[in-house]
Amino acid sequence: MKWEQIFATRMQRMKASEIRELLKLLDQPDIISFAGGIPDPALFPTEAFQAALADALSPAKQATALQYSVSEGYGPLRDWIIGQMDAIGIPCTRDNVLITSGSQQALDYLGKLMLSPGDTALLGWPTYLGALGAFNAYEPHYDRLIPRGNRSAADYAEAAAQNGGRVKFAYMSVDFANPTGETLDLAARKNILDLADEMDIAVIEDAAYQALRYDGTPIPPVLALEIERKGSIDACRTLYCGSFSKSLAPGLRVGWVCGAAPVISQLVLMKQASDLHSSTLNQMAIATVAQQIFGEHTAKLRKIYGARRDAMLHALATHMPDGVVWTKPEGGMFVWVTLPKHLDGGDLLRQSLETQRVAFVPGHAFFADGSGANTLRLAYSLADDAKIDEGIKRLAAVIRAAA
Repeated sequence: MKWEQIFATRMQRMKASEIRELLKLLDQPDIISFAGGIPDPALFPTEAFQAALADALSPAKQATALQYSVSEGYGPLRDWIIGQMDAIGIPCTRDNVLITSGSQQALDYLGKLMLSPGDTALLGWPTYLGALGAFNAYEPHYDRLIPRGNRSAADYAEAAAQNGGRVKFAYMSVDFANPTGETLDLAARKNILDLADEMDIAVIEDAAYQALRYDGTPIPPVLALEIERKGSIDACRTLYCGSFSKSLAPGLRVGWVCGAAPVISQLVLMKQASDLHSSTLNQMAIATVAQQIFGEHTAKLRKIYGARRDAMLHALATHMPDGVVWTKPEGGMFVWVTLPKHLDGGDLLRQSLETQRVAFVPGHAFFADGSGANTLRLAYSLADDAKIDEGIKRLAAVIRAAA
């Protein structure tokens, strides 16, 4: 059977994730990997989860843990999230919070909710590869969002109209973005809100790394800034996507989206049609562990990952040849490297794996138009200081050889 003849046209937009493919390299012990932006499993709060799961499966709670549940999510977990949201300037209620299977599911739902074929999504150049994967299925066009603003609302709207649709939302990761590690300053966040108000579009704020700030001064989330302007979350157009994947455990697949109740109610309908609800057992475990150790545990992560960030920046400064530049993130898991224009990150990866056994992600995958060939993303979350120094030294040798 020729299956491709009956596949929907959207499948032409869906491609295998280069990062997912590169993660397979982690099984090869001689590889030094800066590819996957994933937590160090040695830092998982395993004992706390063992106790939490045992409690959830106790005679008093097992019926709840193993039974169908409400699509909105486990009540005590939503209540904990409400407290966290309030602490960062986002007062809300249960009606404003939906639990999702990781923040990735939230991005998929928001794309499904807002994008018709031919509509336009504004996003960074580069942007999170998983966002492109989530939105691609709904057949949009992409346009470059410039947060510090030299494009007018009319310019964005005219470009979208030429493609047969309209702009529906602006998507961004404002703190320690994947892949660049960069943080949007306060003025840029306000500019985006001004643009969104003028265009009457939504704002999707991806806050996956919000808890991992190592230095610098915290900046209010975009949703918090909008609530200051408009007085209530239900009057706001910003949708905040959070996750426990980088702070507690990615394997349990628990995230959330926080926003205006009319939007959350529509996302609940999608949840009901998609997977009914996220795993209740996993939600109960996350709720218990978050209540007990979230602050203490994330402080530990910040200390360790912050030191690894410092080690990578030191190694880059020590080993990289002239003409190579990189970002200096205040948090998160990534450093973004820009090579001389004549070098190609994809070619460099093949050479690096063959000759030096060092893995990274070529930067072109993060650009909606496939540009950015002379860029690459380095993740420092998995390697210790010695491996970071050795890996960057080897990578610098590959770059010198290619130059």
